[in-house]
Amino acid sequence: MAGVSFTSINTGLPPNIIEKVMEAEAIPLKNLEAKKSKIETKLKLVTDLETRVGAIHSTLGELAGTRGFNEYQLNSSNPGVITGVADTGLNSAGSWNIEVVQIAEKASAITNGFPDKDETEVGVGYLSFKTPEGKKEIYIDGKNNTLQQVANKINSAQMGIKATIINDRKDRDMPYKLVLSSDQVGQDNQIEYPTLYFLDGDQDFFFEESRAARNGIIKVDGFELEISDNKVADIIPGVTLDIHQADPGKVVNVSVKENHEAVSGKVDEFIKAVNGVMSFIQQQNKIDKNTDTSKTLGGDGLIRSLEMRFQRLIQDPQYNVSGEVKRLSQLGIVFNRNGTLDFDKEKFRNALAKHPKDVQAFFTGDGIFTGFVNSVKRELGALTNPAFGPLTNRKRGLQQNINTIDEQVARKEKDLVKKEESLRRKFSQLEETMSRLKGQGAAVGGLGGGALAGVALGGMSVGGGG
Repeated sequence: MAGVSFTSINTGLPPNIIEKVMEAEAIPLKNLEAKKSKIETKLKLVTDLETRVGAIHSTLGELAGTRGFNEYQLNSSNPGVITGVADTGLNSAGSWNIEVVQIAEKASAITNGFPDKDETEVGVGYLSFKTPEGKKEIYIDGKNNTLQQVANKINSAQMGIKATIINDRKDRDMPYKLVLSSDQVGQDNQIEYPTLYFLDGDQDFFFEESRAARNGIIKVDGFELEISDNKVADIIPGVTLDIHQADPGKVVNVSVKENHEAVSGKVDEFIKAVNGVMSFIQQQNKIDKNTDTSKTLGGDGLIRSLEMRFQRLIQDPQYNVSGEVKRLSQLGIVFNRNGTLDFDKEKFRNALAKHPKDVQAFFTGDGIFTGFVNSVKRELGALTNPAFGPLTNRKRGLQQNINTIDEQVARKEKDLVKKEESLRRKFSQLEETMSRLKGQGAAVGGLGGGALAGVALGGMSVGGGG
């Protein structure tokens, strides 16, 4: 307490007696803090478990719909000429022979050469273009009229024309040229590049060559087709082709097949997420002589309940689904001795190859009520329900315990402050009292000594007179 001190000089008590008393008084407070720390540890563990359960739910999106088991992969015999992708939502399996006679091209033009791109001036004037949106013009003044500045002005106009500066080593004296090209390919995106109109430049400025936009030509199984873009999505249903270059006279085989490896990978991600929960549970259940169960979830009813739920979910059959597949064990998914899942991918791929519709029906069911995925969704929803889910309730209960301890700690700290103030005040008063008593004792001792001296002196005087 400010202004109150206790020196223990007069009382003879230990100088740190108040600190010792307060340390004893603070023991319950330390016990509360220790208890809170253990509850916080458990809250972190439950939160970790909740996150792992949520990871299972995130893997279900890939398995929930029919697309999860209709993965297709496009293969090209010459990826340098043609690549592409197949829409997994459409049954696009098949094989096609494609010849790229001509790729679709942009309208483009190239100017004459300049000795540099940043110093030589092209003059004052304008560039005029005829585009599908009409005539467009770009004006160049005498302050920003180098080759690079002209390119920058065209690009900043954002009118569907890209300007670049190239370095043509064929002409070492005049290597820098301005190249213009439309953003889109095909005849529908035609741009005309007329004569440039410039005056007072350091040298002439003109288009040296220009090319018109044109459509591409491909042959699909011998039938010639004209295409307006090099990304073609309307030739083969469910397939988007990317045309990279022309290769007349050469046939590229494009095939689309079911990609069982991709489906297996989706199931594998689900298994890993489930094992994230199961391995957590097994780790918490490990108890030895050094285990502090007050800081773990070992033996906790929550994880026992979760373990039984997941075991039942994995092992029980799925009713009301068509086909021969009723259990995960038929697909190579079983529990091992460690309490986690093993996934026999070879067995799964064989089942998927032989009975693809049955495997799909087992997982997806009717998409609403039946099927393994819907069973998992219901179980996860029950676990994490914000109103009554066991995970949510446990987190809420632990947090309430922490809040209660915080309130108890706050009250105890206030009590300790008052206790210390009271002790310091009482010991200070005791010190003052002892100081006064010592002073009075000294005074009394002084008075007694004077009287005795007087008597002695009187005795000496009487003796002399005789």
